[in-house]
Amino acid sequence: MLSPSVTAVPAPPGLFAPRLRAMTVGSVALISLLAFEALAVGTAMPTVARSLDGLALYGIAFGGPFAAGVLAMVVSGIWCDARGPKGPMWHGVAWFVVGLVIAGTAPVMGALVVGRVVQGFGSGLLSVALYVIVGHAYPEELHRRIFAAFAAAWVVPSLVGPALAGLIVEYLGWRWVFLAVPAVAVPAVLLIHPGLRSLERSVPTRPAAGAVARIGWACGAAVSAALLHIGGQQRGATALALVAFAVVGLLVCAPRLLPPGFLRAARGLPTVVGLRGLASAAFVGAEVVIPLMLSRERGLSPTAAGLVLTVGALAWSVGSWVQGRIPVPASRATLPRVGLSCITIGTVTVALAVRPELPVAVAVLGWAVAGVGMGLLYPSLSVLTLELSAPGEQGRNSSSLQLGDSLFAATVLALTGAVLAAGSAPGPADYTVTLVVAAGLGLLGAVLAGRVVVGGSARPGG
Repeated sequence: MLSPSVTAVPAPPGLFAPRLRAMTVGSVALISLLAFEALAVGTAMPTVARSLDGLALYGIAFGGPFAAGVLAMVVSGIWCDARGPKGPMWHGVAWFVVGLVIAGTAPVMGALVVGRVVQGFGSGLLSVALYVIVGHAYPEELHRRIFAAFAAAWVVPSLVGPALAGLIVEYLGWRWVFLAVPAVAVPAVLLIHPGLRSLERSVPTRPAAGAVARIGWACGAAVSAALLHIGGQQRGATALALVAFAVVGLLVCAPRLLPPGFLRAARGLPTVVGLRGLASAAFVGAEVVIPLMLSRERGLSPTAAGLVLTVGALAWSVGSWVQGRIPVPASRATLPRVGLSCITIGTVTVALAVRPELPVAVAVLGWAVAGVGMGLLYPSLSVLTLELSAPGEQGRNSSSLQLGDSLFAATVLALTGAVLAAGSAPGPADYTVTLVVAAGLGLLGAVLAGRVVVGGSARPGG
């Protein structure tokens, strides 16, 4: 008697399966380069400003690329939906590399600012294109793992980037902080290129409705973002005026770039984008306060205070790794809710460390909890964004996700800077207020997390 035949179910491919290996390595390498450059420039810029006598342009050297990135995210989203991610990817790398070369060879500070703006535009194109590539190239069961890999790609740069940049500045000169990166960026995108050709054929070409108006609103948001960034570095009435003008500009322009229903936390994608913004604002708002608080109130050296942030970065990586390997929760709201709850609890715990009777280890533990929360949250929201996007909308929605992230964080950073600069010197009350506000943003997100589900499912109509 013949035994019945059994059809084996093939196991899902891994991130390093033959057809995905080059794509994974190239994508993660590009994310790492973007992360390294973002972190390293902050270390090098004081030396750059002294060398080029450009202190007057110091603020715009950061605000300019941030604003260019806001515009580029919108352009990249429109472009990806209309033509596929190949064009934005190649142009993103080209703008990024050209900007680095301009900055690295700049004879004056004005030229360096131009290079930074060009570089920022390239970064914005790349960041959205990489999300769209995930949506088209990777099977759905791998989305959580590849986004976890993207999150982990920030960890090594966050650990070694500032120190490595300092060594480069000291022994090779600040120009090599900019000029060394292109040598890795070009090979990384060449690894992705074969996969991009097949993706381009699989994406239908269609005109992007409202593209011109959307780019116009993006220009307004970019200018407002630049003013917000510059205002956050000023003091007194000038800072308040710039921040107020920028916030008004963002309130007018940003809702036109984010999903309809964003301001009222409508179910589905609007809430997903809002949660990403709230989480980013909460985490970054606390992160900038922690080293200052621990140095001034608890007597830690700058190095020791910075190590607390390192613990948070490592915990973020652990959280990302965990969410990529646990079974998919019954509700898509579970990981966002748990992540935001961890951010809230961790930030409140850090705020308690302002009290001298509590050990500094309380702050370390709290920030580790917050880091795990970000690791659970970020990849899960990225996955939800792709799940809630039709194939022709992945670029626009990925752009909205990253815009909300950037704009929320920039707003909170500017307002936090204004609070800390309000008096002659910040004290325990100032640190407590800023950390409580950050925790409040996380709590608001945790309350709203259930609204990522549409009709009992993460998918529209599901």
